[in-house]
Amino acid sequence: MAVRPIVVYGNPVLETEAREIREISPEVKNLVSDMIDSLKNQHGLGLAAPQVGVSLRIFIVDLSAIDITETVKVFINPEIIETSGEVVMEEGCLSFPGIFQRISRPEYVKVRATDLDGKVFTLEASGMLARAIQHENDHLNGVLFVEYFSTLARTLVQGKLKKLKKMAAAS
Repeated sequence: MAVRPIVVYGNPVLETEAREIREISPEVKNLVSDMIDSLKNQHGLGLAAPQVGVSLRIFIVDLSAIDITETVKVFINPEIIETSGEVVMEEGCLSFPGIFQRISRPEYVKVRATDLDGKVFTLEASGMLARAIQHENDHLNGVLFVEYFSTLARTLVQGKLKKLKKMAAAS
């Protein structure tokens, strides 16, 4: 469909809880198509609707760049129902270009969501898929990955965050 611009830190949509999707309309399907094009254009692993300026509870994960057997997964109105373990890995975010940080997240996640056909599914994941699901789900709740940074790490990226806020204000 179309590549949409990625919303950067400083835009209020990123810190707003997204609205539930009531029906899987043609508009929702077009949004998902645009999100897939936008994610591939940016070479990312996941993208939430608020990152393209749409405050709806939907995200996609595409790990095909690191595992050729993977395909795009669509999560509509997701709910994380279980987590366990802990693992520290480097993480980045398309809405925070150039900022990467090692952060701790649960190693395992169980999520319930709806797919594009309106079917509810449950998925258990670990490793990179679990991390991507949690990261993108946070976006739907207005939680940003910098909130997981230590005080020192946040201080070290303060200058970059200020530049991103200026970019967001200018757009």
